[in-house]
Amino acid sequence: MPSSVQELLRHARLPEDSGVGPPPKDPNFAEAFTGHLVAEGILDRSAVARARRAAEAASERIDSVLVKLGLVSEVDLCSAYASYCGLPVVGPGDIPARPVLAERLGLTFLKTSRSLPVALGRESLLLAVVDPFDDEARRSISYMLGIRVDLAVIAPADIERAFRNVYQDQEPASQADDEQLTAIGGNEGNEPDVERLRDIANEAPIIRLVNQIISRAVERGASDVHVEPGRDEVAIRIRLDGFLRPERSVPTTLRAALTTRIKIMARLDIAERRLPQDGRIKTAVRGTEVDIRVSTIPTAFGESLVLRILDRSRVELEFPKLGLDKATEENLHRLMALPNGLILVTGPTGSGKTTTLYTALKHLNRPELKVFTVEDPIEYQLAGINQIQVQPQIGLDFPSALRAILRQDPDVIMVGEIRDVETARIAVQAALTGHLVFSTLHTNGALAAITRLIDIGLERYLLASTVSGVMAQRLVRRLCRHCSRRHVDHGGIPARLTIAPPDGMVVDWSDSREAVGCEACGGTGYNGRTTVSELLVVNDDVRQAIGRRSGDQLALENLARAAGFVSLYENGLMKVAAGETTLDEVLRVTRTT
Repeated sequence: MPSSVQELLRHARLPEDSGVGPPPKDPNFAEAFTGHLVAEGILDRSAVARARRAAEAASERIDSVLVKLGLVSEVDLCSAYASYCGLPVVGPGDIPARPVLAERLGLTFLKTSRSLPVALGRESLLLAVVDPFDDEARRSISYMLGIRVDLAVIAPADIERAFRNVYQDQEPASQADDEQLTAIGGNEGNEPDVERLRDIANEAPIIRLVNQIISRAVERGASDVHVEPGRDEVAIRIRLDGFLRPERSVPTTLRAALTTRIKIMARLDIAERRLPQDGRIKTAVRGTEVDIRVSTIPTAFGESLVLRILDRSRVELEFPKLGLDKATEENLHRLMALPNGLILVTGPTGSGKTTTLYTALKHLNRPELKVFTVEDPIEYQLAGINQIQVQPQIGLDFPSALRAILRQDPDVIMVGEIRDVETARIAVQAALTGHLVFSTLHTNGALAAITRLIDIGLERYLLASTVSGVMAQRLVRRLCRHCSRRHVDHGGIPARLTIAPPDGMVVDWSDSREAVGCEACGGTGYNGRTTVSELLVVNDDVRQAIGRRSGDQLALENLARAAGFVSLYENGLMKVAAGETTLDEVLRVTRTT
């Protein structure tokens, strides 16, 4: 038995032994439990007042209302249950590999009672429950087995994962739902009636299907859900760590109902199937507020949909979380401390540019500074920062929004993206007039950003006067910490390098690791992502080179290297040597030949 489970067995106890506060049936429960959440820093007083009003109106328990409103995540509620009741928490690493007492405790009973046998000791059974206040399962099991049953708490997502993995409960929906979905699909016809489609999309089985697709994607940490209609079926894929993975498929007869349900949630026109549309869904998944950007486009077999998931609980806007090396982070902080100038972050779509800029803005967000952003779209709302959503259809584009911002006496400005010479020129003028300006640009590298701005029409002398730094970045998959192993052939890595490390760069490959694959990473060998980056700090020599026509990209690179510039590829090699990622990942994103 793992040591963590043995520790749980030692700390598990009966509810009456745990010093639990007032139970839900007690009139003082709502006040006592919400007070505990406030004391734990999980909730604030304004959220408590909102939840208590909703609980009284719906005649529901305050803890379940908190989750439904998205005020408390299921994970935080599990932690609060544990501290309130004095019980241990069963985490993913404590779940048994095989069912405990499978011959006595059936899956149907466990799913109904939301309880999971974790370990059988000499005199007691450790039972993990979602709701520690529901004592019926514990009493029933204790009576049936004739042994003491001690409690621990478990998050709903973890117990559902245990049912799927340990008990092989792979049914995504109940049999009744499957039958109803089949009937709905069989009656769909040729979709002639918009109102009939709306009625079908609002039926319970379709609602549950869409909610399940979204919740499973959020649970697995997906960044996108792709709904792709084909001739014979509708494929649903999710993007994990930058790679698409098949999730499931549904019959093509359900295509219109599935599409219509998502469009209703995103407040899109369900009658319009010929033109692309963009919308937004704001929902709570397991107690966590999630923003979903929905994009539709017509294809040969129906509308293709992409749901981009913006889960704020998974994004930590802290520099250590970005994965930057120490030297890059220190140089970036020096650039951010400047009173004015233009700082650019470059890279392709999905390379983490916006997250880096948001992290910088959060660091700069102080009471003495006025910070503005102009974005398309606003991905995360930051307290204390004035964020503007561009709306080209009414004339509020990047240039007009920037001009208006400059009349608002800003200190720091973030431009979501420089797309044209007009936006670039206003951003440069803002930097010239004493503002610190951040923006993104689509180029392959930091040095190419200077060339790109010159190509679109900016004068060299303006760039030389305003650009303070350019950082290019890519995201690479991080090796799974559970299953990665030391590279068995690390001595052969130098032979696989497409470009040898520059003179003076000594790389020790002995700590490099390789992917294996396990249950925790879905068999891929990778879990999560980290950043490889290059940062061009514009010093006096580089400024002079930018201002001269002879200052081409090669000349700029030579000057930058003299000041310590490290390329994306070289930064990636250092991460390979440190055992964070693999050479295959670095070669994939840096595209060296």
